[in-house]
Amino acid sequence: MVAVEEADVVVIGSGMGGLAAARAIAQFGKKRVLVLEQHYTLGGMTHEFSRAGRFQFGTGLHYMSASAGPFLEFMTDGRVQLSPLPDDYDVLHFPDFDFAVPATKERFRARLVEQFPAEADAIDDFFRAIRRGMSALAARNVLGSMSAGIRKSGMPVVERLFPLAYRSLQEQVTRSFRDPRLRAVLAARWGLYGTPPSSSAFGYHAAVPLTFFMAGTAHPVGGPKELGRIVLEILQRYGVELRPRQRVAEVVLDRGKVTGVDVEDTTSGRCYRVRTGTVVSAAGVRNTYALIGRGQELADFPEEPSAVMLFLGMERSPAEFGVRGENHWFMPDIDDHEGFHRPPGEGTLYVSFASLNNPAARHHTVEALELVDPRVVDQWRGMPEGERPESYRELKEQLTERLISRLEDRWPGFRQSIAFAELATPLSFETYQHSVLGSFYGLAATPQRLRSPRAGCRTPVKGLFVAGQDAWGSGVVGALAGGLMAANAVLKSRQLGAMWRTVLAGGPPRDPAEPWQGYLRVAEVEALTPTVRRIRLEPLDGPEMPFSFAAGQYVKVDVPVAVEPVERSYSICSGPGQKAFAEIAVKHEPDGLGSGFLHDELAVGQALRVSGPHGEFSWDPGATDGTLLLIAGGVGITPLMSVLIAAADAGHTGRIVLLASFRADDEVVFRPEIEALRSRLPGIEVAIVVTGRQGRIGTETLRPYAGASRVHLCGPAPMMQDVIGHLTELGVPRTAIRTEAFVSGRSKETRREKSHAIALAAAADGITAFTIGMPDGAAAFRCRPGQSVLDAANLADVPLPQSCGEGACGTCRVQVLTGAYETDTRGMFSAGELAAGWRLACQTLPTEDLTITV
Repeated sequence: MVAVEEADVVVIGSGMGGLAAARAIAQFGKKRVLVLEQHYTLGGMTHEFSRAGRFQFGTGLHYMSASAGPFLEFMTDGRVQLSPLPDDYDVLHFPDFDFAVPATKERFRARLVEQFPAEADAIDDFFRAIRRGMSALAARNVLGSMSAGIRKSGMPVVERLFPLAYRSLQEQVTRSFRDPRLRAVLAARWGLYGTPPSSSAFGYHAAVPLTFFMAGTAHPVGGPKELGRIVLEILQRYGVELRPRQRVAEVVLDRGKVTGVDVEDTTSGRCYRVRTGTVVSAAGVRNTYALIGRGQELADFPEEPSAVMLFLGMERSPAEFGVRGENHWFMPDIDDHEGFHRPPGEGTLYVSFASLNNPAARHHTVEALELVDPRVVDQWRGMPEGERPESYRELKEQLTERLISRLEDRWPGFRQSIAFAELATPLSFETYQHSVLGSFYGLAATPQRLRSPRAGCRTPVKGLFVAGQDAWGSGVVGALAGGLMAANAVLKSRQLGAMWRTVLAGGPPRDPAEPWQGYLRVAEVEALTPTVRRIRLEPLDGPEMPFSFAAGQYVKVDVPVAVEPVERSYSICSGPGQKAFAEIAVKHEPDGLGSGFLHDELAVGQALRVSGPHGEFSWDPGATDGTLLLIAGGVGITPLMSVLIAAADAGHTGRIVLLASFRADDEVVFRPEIEALRSRLPGIEVAIVVTGRQGRIGTETLRPYAGASRVHLCGPAPMMQDVIGHLTELGVPRTAIRTEAFVSGRSKETRREKSHAIALAAAADGITAFTIGMPDGAAAFRCRPGQSVLDAANLADVPLPQSCGEGACGTCRVQVLTGAYETDTRGMFSAGELAAGWRLACQTLPTEDLTITV
């Protein structure tokens, strides 16, 4: 018997259109939404792939409007960061002349008039036509989300009001201009939506290259995958369930209404049905109609183009060839209206340089795309990838050589700079995008599409809707708009007002209580000692940092050591009063992945993904009446420097004692900065202990400061454990001692390994959960084998003290009274406290039932 599940709404496909519909329906309709994706990676054409262990390639998003716009701001909660392309963002190469398309309508018009002065009035008329064409497309697409009666009466009105939108692009430019070169310039870039000028509707051309990109263009910082990552993270917050590797075999109907979908999990082979009355398909109109057995109804639609795309990894920066990050379009003819009459590899070629426009990119890449007739690979269609004959490989080699030769003709020496090359064909897009015949942009952008009731988000089946490019237009943002149109059709009228007010307002303001996440630019790298570097991070744009922090807090940095980054935590050493930048200090650890990269490979100008601030190891200048005792071991002085700077900036006059230990004189960090602070802090006392000749900080060293009202301690775990014991022995209350530990990536890996081993052992014994009891009257809660006490408590809504969740801050202290477990104490406790059972809840993994107290 086939398993049956239920969902309020099923979304087919996790491209931007499907995700936009899923979010809007979940957020404003309060529905349980299930997203089914046939690919192993979620995010549609925002996903990336890697090759040769270093090159990252996007699959569909090459550039977008420099203004994120309210739709994208909404989908990313205002978190998307864009890196602008040069002002001349598209350079058009014709056989006898070039034309650089500048950002802004005013500059574009001025350049056109400068080069074609005899057509100045016609150019102004054409810009007015662009506005009408864009208005027509928007009106038509919004009407497409309305009920059948409104669509039937409204669609003809749009064509009567805006007939130019329904003309071919070729007809519109021929009507508008006499100069064939001017016609060529303004008809170029049809590759952004895929239908050549002889066939394409002017409305699509007015919308995509001539409106969406008019203000300039940009590339997502962090690459397309960063856009997808943000969106997927937000969807999970709204309870949207996302399942990759799920092939929808059929949309199940009963008397013309949707009742469910039949699905195959391609990983396990399990087949199941999801009962639902609403399905939103972001798989394209052709695939959607095929899922209800009505694919033949689209037989009269013209075929859509596919593409060949060449992915190149470079040993040298493209900037060495004079490229600044602009796109280049190579047109073989001035009158290229038919589009696909030339052999593959010789048609209109688009070339982009993502690595020059992504400050987070480590290695340089180039992508070259040519739209082609999908029939060029018909003879190999249907063959499994590993069984295609030598002739297919030969075709790919010929096309690769043809395209590289064109690049070499433009930039001599380019060929020798290529370290890696791979060609995608229509079969690649058919496999990974699951589009019909590898269609790159969905339905052809023709007048027929504008007039057809089947090209939009509504279908003849009750409960079945279409999202994505076919519901609005080409590209990631066009697909996003199509998803919102689908939501517009699904949601009730009382929900739509809230949706559109929220969408048009863009992203919500950031909650200052939540850590900021995004990219910061490396502004400066300075060696403080042979093993410690100070790294200054500044905002990508604007004069101020995107977050504020308290003295003593830290940031998490995604260090790009390989294809997948590793996360590391680093304390901030600059003062919280500095708004233009934040600084961290990093010690180079032997065999340390993160610190090794930051010391040996990090370059000024590179962008790093950062989240913060984090941690409770903080100090407010008004928080201490008595002596503030700061104790550091080695680079553990980093957060304490922020405390000292904050105290100096606040004019603090109270007693501050800094005890800092280092193994050798040449390892003393921040010596000049400490000396400079002496003149600003009248109550400061500084003692530098060089353990190589003076020994470690012991009880006698600490005795003069036993009356301190507050202690901040940071350093290696053994040193911290000893010092906590000495302070306890001297009568310093445990509540007065704040601690912060070093957290390495290896310690996280160790916890994961322990977690996995515990889970396997429990499964072998038939154990599905341990019980965590609390003798103070609180209800017991379940803990899955391999889960930490803190994670289990959070899942059960049992309040435990916590902050960082990774063992750096020492906030989640619990006392284990009975039971066995694996743990890492991180040096947060004295020997006496360890003997009494004090542990960190975030690091404690039960291996049997436990009893704990706080």
